[in-house]
Amino acid sequence: MNNKMWIGIAIGAGVGLAYALSSRSKKSRWDRFDASEMTKKLADNREDLVQRGKDMMDRIRIIYEEGCKVVDDAGQLWQHGRKLVS
Repeated sequence: MNNKMWIGIAIGAGVGLAYALSSRSKKSRWDRFDASEMTKKLADNREDLVQRGKDMMDRIRIIYEEGCKVVDDAGQLWQHGRKLVS
């Protein structure tokens, strides 16, 4: 019975040690936000970033224009409906 207890303690200690060693080697959440590293990434991908920004602005412009058309059409339908009711 005494041997089984020591084997259990050894297995538990081994699992705990393995977990501690594996979790220590991972980067923490704040290590990913290194300013110099982010600056290098932005500088390397500057053209792609600018192009994506332009594409997003074009899409937003199109959505805005289509939204204005929908609002204008809804206003005209509202006026037409009021004329029919009057």
